[in-house]
Amino acid sequence: MYNNDDDFTTGVRDGLRLAKRIYYGNDRSVVAPKPVTPMEKATKSLYPTSPMVYAVIYNPAIVDNPDMPSYQPHVHGRCDPPALIPLQMNDISFEVECYLDTAFVTMSGSWRVHCVMGDADCSCRVAIPMGEEGSILGAEVEVARKSYSTKLVVDENGEEESAAVVEDGGLLKPHIFTLTIPQVDGGSNLSVKVRWTQKVIYKDGEFILTVPYSFPEYVTPASKKHPKKERIQLKVNCGLTTDIACQRTSHPLKERKREPGKLDLLYETLVLTWSSTDFVFKYHAFTTNLFGSVLLKSPSPQSIDQRDMFSLYLFAYPDKRRKVFRKEAVFIVDISESMQGNTIELTKNALIAALSKLEPDDFFGIMAFNDQTHLYSSTLELATNESLKKANEWIDTNFIASGGTNMSIALDQALELFSGTSKSIPMVFFITDGAAENERQICEVMQKQQKNKGSELFPRIHTFGIGSFCNHYFLRMLAMMSKGHYDASYDADAIETRMQMWASKASSSIMTNIVIDGPDDLEVCLCTYLFSWFEVTVPHFHSYHFSQIYPSTIPDLCYNRPLIISGRYKGKFPEKLEAKGTIADMSNFTIDIEVQHTNDIPLEKVWMLKREIVQTSHQFSFGVGLKSFFLFARSVYNF
Repeated sequence: MYNNDDDFTTGVRDGLRLAKRIYYGNDRSVVAPKPVTPMEKATKSLYPTSPMVYAVIYNPAIVDNPDMPSYQPHVHGRCDPPALIPLQMNDISFEVECYLDTAFVTMSGSWRVHCVMGDADCSCRVAIPMGEEGSILGAEVEVARKSYSTKLVVDENGEEESAAVVEDGGLLKPHIFTLTIPQVDGGSNLSVKVRWTQKVIYKDGEFILTVPYSFPEYVTPASKKHPKKERIQLKVNCGLTTDIACQRTSHPLKERKREPGKLDLLYETLVLTWSSTDFVFKYHAFTTNLFGSVLLKSPSPQSIDQRDMFSLYLFAYPDKRRKVFRKEAVFIVDISESMQGNTIELTKNALIAALSKLEPDDFFGIMAFNDQTHLYSSTLELATNESLKKANEWIDTNFIASGGTNMSIALDQALELFSGTSKSIPMVFFITDGAAENERQICEVMQKQQKNKGSELFPRIHTFGIGSFCNHYFLRMLAMMSKGHYDASYDADAIETRMQMWASKASSSIMTNIVIDGPDDLEVCLCTYLFSWFEVTVPHFHSYHFSQIYPSTIPDLCYNRPLIISGRYKGKFPEKLEAKGTIADMSNFTIDIEVQHTNDIPLEKVWMLKREIVQTSHQFSFGVGLKSFFLFARSVYNF
């Protein structure tokens, strides 16, 4: 149906033009869809910023008001790609549950096929933009005595069924899930329920929840005279025993219940037009220092694995007196031919911005690579104003996209630049849009070098992937094994913003070489690590005594990244633990960690759902034969 992103925006643009054919009588409250301006076209604003449903129109002659035919002249020809007319929305409600740094969102809404003749039918395209690092959990659609629901299916060989078709559903973009419902009659109502998870961002001591809730004006029903209800139910459980407070909210919330570490809030109001702003909720815990906890939970009787579960997490509360570590940073940037055009220019801008954030006592180096490597300097230099100015000039001159991609030589040469001192954190910032044939070998070489040098002196390799053609799984693994931070941008428009956020998070280490002191006889199965806002699953479960799994596996604690380790255990968990590490002045620091049992935080959902998505190629099947699959999971996790 849609060969690329441009087909979708073209379809919506054509759909808005076709919607002008619809006659609503003499109701002056009706506002026709506005024409698309050149600025909107340039910024791709036609992508959904809220849950949307579109009528898929191949034959423009069927476009008309099902209640009030206008008898317009027949339109010849077909739409290729098909036009997408945004349907009018009758009802919308959200239920959001926040646990630790994960939000579970359930959206329920109703849309009407207001643009197709009553004796005709069309397919309807559901599009759901999700929040930060969203992962779809399931969808249900009801329409005219038919129902559709998604489920995960894998054949006996663990391979994808050949019957699955991309056009029926998948990811339009990494954060936009779509599915298509066939043969919906004109004038029908569709009831849609979709569930997904997304991350609650932690920044400067605040938890920030952002839910897509910005509806375009043309989804408001034709008559604005009748009020409509907006409803968002929000429950927060941050896993702490201290109070939490709301910092800011985009929509007025009524407090229904409050307990230590918990909030129950409700937004409910009647409106004439739907919300035009995303739902944003910021909150913080009443604490002024590093804080953390261990949550314990028993498995449900239905669980196959009857070992108890644990989740250990640490957060860094902003403290102006607490400094970040000095850095030795080497920036490695792919300048192969595939980076040409706007991609290389945006990457240059982001790199220059990242260099400007270095402190005067930080050291830096720059390397560009394609078939060969190009060094700014054979040694690391202090980040003085003069040296940064020269570096910017070098970037402008040498960042010319051409040639192939040789990652291993670039990484090997970068490791030779570090001084090996323990008074600063060595960091590699690795940026690429490509893939290599020897990615597994690169990981094995990096692991071997890390073992030889020791995890304390081995550089944190922070990786950033551009576009959908590079191996994002490889970049995640490379970052994970070196205590680094991974991020990506699949859209050229987001490269600069996401890359600056990535560099800022990676540079905010305040505690390193972390060790957890616990009893030797406690056996744990380390299932998942969550850092850099991404959950990575250990490929094979191994059992360790508690004191043996650290320190080589724990990433650094940063201002803007929580540190969360989850798994299962056997034995008696102690009532308290200690997290020990090194802070920026190279002194030792200890955090007391309380251990508490919880029954109201679904630990198995917080980390098991993503584990399954990472490990398995998934596919969605629909109850009446309609099929689609989780396109992102299949194409990326291909290591």
